[in-house]
Amino acid sequence: MNGSAEDIVVSTPLRTAIGTFGGVLKDTTATDLGATVVKEVLSRSGLDAGRVDQVIVGNVLQAGQGMNPSRQVGIKAGLPVSVPAMTINRVCGSGLQAVISAAQDIGMEDSKVIVAGGIENM
Repeated sequence: MNGSAEDIVVSTPLRTAIGTFGGVLKDTTATDLGATVVKEVLSRSGLDAGRVDQVIVGNVLQAGQGMNPSRQVGIKAGLPVSVPAMTINRVCGSGLQAVISAAQDIGMEDSKVIVAGGIENM
């Protein structure tokens, strides 16, 4: 890593409400939930969407969601279509791996600003 671990920060961590299995959020897609969070992160942080270098999202239950749920989150959140996105499926560790991968990319100076986290809905 070219940058030190001290140079990498988590800013504006946020999550959706925790519901119950088959509850009020059951008809809301994981990508819609993720996009809602990303929009709010951008709003609270004052970060311009154009400054985001990439989106990395962990997602296990991908069946029926279409291609690259991470990209869907970015586009639905209003990020430019030029922002690349990667979806990670590492079962229970998917969201954490997304954050680790983001930190590694920032540490290697491949990116400066990455939206990272996990999405699911059951």
